[in-house]
Amino acid sequence: MTTGRTSAAPRPTAGALRLVEASTTRPTSVDISGYARQMTAHCPYLAPSLQRGLTTWTVYRPDGDAEAVQAELFHAGIQAAEWLRPLLNRPHGLLRCENIVLLGEVTGARHRDLLAWPHWTLKHLYGPVGVMFGKFYAGEEEVTAAGHRIPAAPASFLPVRAAVRRRDPRFLAATPDLAAALAAGDDDGRDVFENIPTDWTEIRAWARHLLPPRRQSPSSPATSANPPRSSS
Repeated sequence: MTTGRTSAAPRPTAGALRLVEASTTRPTSVDISGYARQMTAHCPYLAPSLQRGLTTWTVYRPDGDAEAVQAELFHAGIQAAEWLRPLLNRPHGLLRCENIVLLGEVTGARHRDLLAWPHWTLKHLYGPVGVMFGKFYAGEEEVTAAGHRIPAAPASFLPVRAAVRRRDPRFLAATPDLAAALAAGDDDGRDVFENIPTDWTEIRAWARHLLPPRRQSPSSPATSANPPRSSS
């Protein structure tokens, strides 16, 4: 697992996220219960997960600039994924979901800007070992591919859960290679950082090379923008 290695890596951005609430099924810093109940209509696994107390929320507030907060969201995602990995093959493991919640603001950066690169990077790192990352932005109503409206989230968050191989690849139409890796993925206990750096600046440069070809044109402003929006 990567936890020891990443915690040993230099982290000049440590402290840019302040922990508000450690992993809990009922956060008090944000009212998430009504939203979670509404979302059970869109996710068949959520209701049994809530009933068993397997959906948890870890809440943070930013305390740094945008670059540092991105880096720390990335590390928070690693912690969540590595905590989940050994649990996914246990009873009801597929119902576990840890959500990384971001409250508060960073000057000059929207939550969309803060979450996009960590989400893009984490889903490419962990999809091949069967861990799925999503993203939701506070106040933004989503529409599914089938045209169904998803209620607006009360806070921005990154959900981290077991991949559902027969279902999740359809959310990754913009990244067919990742969709194929996730569909065939199996957690063999590998270190997902074995062949890539752990420094955020370097790993974001690595992730930039995973952007779809049309986003990599030097003449396109999208080269320095956020990753393409997806429904996951």
